Amino acid sequence: MTIDTMCAVLGWCCVINMGLLLWWFVMFMFAHDWVYRFHGKWFKLSVEQFDSIHYAGIAFYKIAIFVFNLVPYIALCIVG
Repeated sequence: MTIDTMCAVLGWCCVINMGLLLWWFVMFMFAHDWVYRFHGKWFKLSVEQFDSIHYAGIAFYKIAIFVFNLVPYIALCIVG
């Protein structure tokens, strides 16, 4: 696999993952009550616990995108 191919793959991975992160954020912000009720069927969580879990999940996912997609993409683009 060439550097150009890896750059393209990591670039698309970054775009797709950022899209998923944006979807998660939009659903969390604008459909919060619906998502809380939906998850409330399976898990007994307070609203504060629910918010904390989702906030931490969004933060972790964003950091993972940066570390595993964006930084290698930039490094390969610099090298290639």
